[in-house]
Amino acid sequence: MKSIVKIVAAALILIMPLTASAQMKTEANSTVKTQVELSADIVVCGGGLAGVCAAVSAARHGAKVILVQDRPMLGGNASSEMRMGIVGTKIDQTQETGILEEMQLRNFYYNPLQRYTMWDDAIYTTVISEPNIKLLLNTSVNDVVMNGERIAAVKAWNINAYTEYTIGGKLFLDCTGDGILRLSGAKYRHGRENPAEFNENCQAEGNDAKTMGNSILIQLRRTDKEVPFKAPEWAYHFTDADFDYTIPESTIPGMKFNYKRIYYAEDNNFWWCEFGGNFDTIADANDIQFELKKIVYGIWEYMKNHPDGRAKGFELDWIGSLPAKRESTRFVGPHILTQHDVMSGGHFPDVVAYGGWTLDDHHPDAFHRKGAISVEYTVPQGFGIPFGVLYSVNVPNLMFAGRDISATHMGLSATRVMATCALLGQAAGTGAAKAIEKGVDPAEVHKSYIGEVQTWLEDDDVMLPYRWRTVSDLTASAKVAEEIEVIRNGIDRDWDGQDNGVWVAPEENTITYSWKKPVTISGARMIFDSELKVRSKRMRKLEATTERVQIPKVMAKGFKVEALVDKEWKTVYSDDDNYLRLRKVSFEPVKTKQLRLVVTETWGAEKAHIFAFDAL
Repeated sequence: MKSIVKIVAAALILIMPLTASAQMKTEANSTVKTQVELSADIVVCGGGLAGVCAAVSAARHGAKVILVQDRPMLGGNASSEMRMGIVGTKIDQTQETGILEEMQLRNFYYNPLQRYTMWDDAIYTTVISEPNIKLLLNTSVNDVVMNGERIAAVKAWNINAYTEYTIGGKLFLDCTGDGILRLSGAKYRHGRENPAEFNENCQAEGNDAKTMGNSILIQLRRTDKEVPFKAPEWAYHFTDADFDYTIPESTIPGMKFNYKRIYYAEDNNFWWCEFGGNFDTIADANDIQFELKKIVYGIWEYMKNHPDGRAKGFELDWIGSLPAKRESTRFVGPHILTQHDVMSGGHFPDVVAYGGWTLDDHHPDAFHRKGAISVEYTVPQGFGIPFGVLYSVNVPNLMFAGRDISATHMGLSATRVMATCALLGQAAGTGAAKAIEKGVDPAEVHKSYIGEVQTWLEDDDVMLPYRWRTVSDLTASAKVAEEIEVIRNGIDRDWDGQDNGVWVAPEENTITYSWKKPVTISGARMIFDSELKVRSKRMRKLEATTERVQIPKVMAKGFKVEALVDKEWKTVYSDDDNYLRLRKVSFEPVKTKQLRLVVTETWGAEKAHIFAFDAL
């Protein structure tokens, strides 16, 4: 009994600071709303993948960050609320890494059954693990405070805590997708340009306010029991006549038409339940949401009850409530990314990110269109995206990342997908941190420090097109065995058929660096092979399953870094439960002539595969 009392008492001690009050609150001694003022170096508005990667990258480079998200979870279109697939480049060797790959590996480690709410928390863990980030969930930015042409603060409202925030900062990043920081007077575009403005021949129409539409997804589960499905009365009730149209095939190389996929359930990919492009995807959001509900319920009723059995073996497991947006508003930066930038490969000297999704233009009529609802054009894999699309042309301390970057409607059609948005977020956050470090605006970073931003990004495991990472000076000056020389080429992935890694058997082989004279080393950087396979780490379309995912077997689970001190190998760092691709570790400075990496265990393979080992 005494032990139970102690436990309860300890619990109360933990709870009381959050809930206890000196006296009962009444209208005479308290207020309904709380006013809070906060400030940071960088304020990131929007907690989708772009905002998360921006906040985390800026925080890791020393900036104090406040991340403001209007939903109860992070992840945006990728979250459990919307469950859109994370897509980007389409081939293995250009798969996106950096913070996105880190979060996906964390999800594999903590969430092997791939449950969506736990995926939310894998993202959440990534953010709250950073001491330089203050996270505000359920908080919507609704105003901007200006000081001349600069943003001084944003106003925000927390619906759960009845709290009004005033959040000051030096730099502000809009990663909301909708561009709420346009309240600053920043230049922006909403809709489709006249194709002649940038000579974009992939776009047939334009000079209007039309956009790509929103989608509400459904998820199916397999079932042995077949039962009919009845949609609510307010939903659409479709018949074969609603889908009676010709489906032609494109005869133009690199061009593809996409249609409503009503003929089979196995694909379980309902992106085509799309609507809203002829409306304002921001101002008309509520009406668009209801229309999409009517569509998706009607679609599943039609598929499930069709006499040809096209949905046999499946039942409805989940239906979304919040529409996922493809397009709304785009800020204007010093560079506007166009169709031609994408198709030519994006050879920019200020490259900070890349894409690989097609020029994928969805027709504004969307689901209600008879015929093709999107047209795709093949693009170079790994086309470069410049820093100039990430900051405002007229508000000096405003940056942005995600689907509101500076691009034409057609340029955006290839960069709006979430893996690309994650890279854009990491690039913007890294550039913002450099601006804080140097005490300058993003334009000056672009002019004078872009090389340092690129170096930071590459060091953080972001591949930049048309260049490779430079290894550390200590690594370059070391003597290595011929068979591991490849590990110093700065290519941290397989590329064009070349294996740029080294195979290491646990406790047998090592990667060893030697110097003629003693050097002082205080850290190491490693890239372990996380098997960059297309879509391999993305959340399943069928969530309800007992099949577990696994950390890639060739990853090093256990490793240690050892230095030769007084003719004996001394362990300066070790980890027996690693699950990450990029590891940057620090330890007490040690003076040595030799440093080595030892793998003690893999995740199942006979040997670990390692792309990089840098002495720092």
